Amino acid sequence: MTEATAIEEIPKEHRGLSFALDFGPLLIFFLVYKFGAPEGNPITSAIYGTVAFMIAIVVAMIVSKWKLGKVSPMMWMSAILILGFGALTIYFNDPRFIQHKPTIIYAGFAVILFGGLLRGKAMLKSLLQAAFEGLTDEGWLKLSRNWAIFFAAMAVINELMVATMSFDLWLTVKVWGVTTTSFIFAMANIPMLMKHGFSVEEKPRPDSQDAA
Repeated sequence: MTEATAIEEIPKEHRGLSFALDFGPLLIFFLVYKFGAPEGNPITSAIYGTVAFMIAIVVAMIVSKWKLGKVSPMMWMSAILILGFGALTIYFNDPRFIQHKPTIIYAGFAVILFGGLLRGKAMLKSLLQAAFEGLTDEGWLKLSRNWAIFFAAMAVINELMVATMSFDLWLTVKVWGVTTTSFIFAMANIPMLMKHGFSVEEKPRPDSQDAA
């Protein structure tokens, strides 16, 4: 799950679009940084990429509202941080601002989920209930706990990456490594979910819907 990925129910026919809207702006940032700016000047490349990133997230929000009928809270949070930190990056001519944005998002998600767990509530349930139909309360608590730990770890890892990697390497790992890691982690939770009532088999539709 990426930083803007909607941890929420997405109709099956729109899941590909939802992923594209989440991942697309970051990919555009990466491509513009790599190929769309003058070579030999990483700061200028980062500024070009940041401007493209800011435009792309606004376009993604418009398309999300148009095609999905809403803009998810997580996309709103991501957009606010991208636009805010992007403006700081441009103003101060320093790409480090864009590097710290994921840390704030990861830490924010972790705090929300851990806060819910301290009150005995699975904060993910209100967002994902229909997507994980049949999951028991214990399963929801474990899912929230797992993602809370994951987000907290990712916040720490991102800060370590910022401190030890060049911007170029950080961006490459962020685009490809973090996205892959999030997907693998999500899949790794499936066996636990199945033990607590979730079924990966799609329920048959009523005959009336088939006829329609």
